[in-house]
Amino acid sequence: MKLTEIDVQGGFRVLAGTDRSQVATMVLSPGQSTGGSDNRHPQSDQWLFVIRGRGKAVVEGEERGLEEGALLLIEAGEAHKIQNGGDRPLETLSFYAPPVY
Repeated sequence: MKLTEIDVQGGFRVLAGTDRSQVATMVLSPGQSTGGSDNRHPQSDQWLFVIRGRGKAVVEGEERGLEEGALLLIEAGEAHKIQNGGDRPLETLSFYAPPVY
């Protein structure tokens, strides 16, 4: 068993992981984005949970709105971009299986 306290800070930060999975937080400032057509995890699924804020995800060219409480699956190999479209920080928690970072 492993217990990790979630302390959401700015930027991207890996919190914990095993040989089979990994968890990270990411905070984007208003208007900030990350990723794009070359942002892919060829071998790993990513589950992105929105803790606070709002924004959008573009996955393989398909756009989806992100709101607090949303859970987005980005499957292995899919190109993706996450953008903060709100007026406060977009705080997310991502799970990768298997680990990416």
